[in-house]
Amino acid sequence: MELNIKSKTVLITASSAGIGKATAELFINEGCRVAISSSKRENLVKAVDEIKAIYGIEPLWEQCDINNPNEIEDLVKHVEHNLGTVDILVNNCGGPTPGFFEDLSDENWEHAFEQVLMSAVRFTRLVLPGMKEKNWGRIINITSLSVKQPVDNLILSNSLRSSVTAFAKTLSAQVGKHNITINNVAPGYTLTGRLYELAVVRAKQRGVSHEEVLASMAAEVPMKRLARPDEIASMIVYLASEQAGYITGQTIVVDGGAIRSTY
Repeated sequence: MELNIKSKTVLITASSAGIGKATAELFINEGCRVAISSSKRENLVKAVDEIKAIYGIEPLWEQCDINNPNEIEDLVKHVEHNLGTVDILVNNCGGPTPGFFEDLSDENWEHAFEQVLMSAVRFTRLVLPGMKEKNWGRIINITSLSVKQPVDNLILSNSLRSSVTAFAKTLSAQVGKHNITINNVAPGYTLTGRLYELAVVRAKQRGVSHEEVLASMAAEVPMKRLARPDEIASMIVYLASEQAGYITGQTIVVDGGAIRSTY
């Protein structure tokens, strides 16, 4: 299938590893002009080197702490100066601090609010004018299956990613007339550094190895395995395509059937 997004400018936040990096690679493979970011310079340099070695193309990159409004603005300006206005925005972020309600302070909640919700709000606010001017745009937020089925010890992620979902649904109705779509992709258990970190935490709580925790996660999924990052990225890239132009305001769960509810 021809996705018809060649030469589109794509900005993917928090994209030096995992789902973000896999998404960057697929967009590059489609002929897009891609910009990636991370709060850690060394991770960005490593990602850029790996992508260039495979595709022969070096994505634009810039260090950015998505909790910092000034750095968000600087990143968008950097992309616009070098690649032009953003056609496709993929809002991604690391996972908030895991824990139960009693474990978390006001500072934890405030940090998660900035990291998960406000980063998406700020990036979206900055790229929307250019999308409206072109009468075309795609915004995809990477959330989690926890917006449909909360995970016990991830109350920050459950709460704030659900806020992103509501934000996207509300805004999608306002910008649809400009041929701009806004959707969410909600991954299930995916083989990323974040999942490994969660497995280590659960392993300590249960007194077992992290390998056993990962195996138990896979056992919960009807497909009996964990997702690869590129399987999530494939849905993100499709939602950015011309073929997905009538899909907006939706949350697409990519979880191997882990969520058992009908809707």
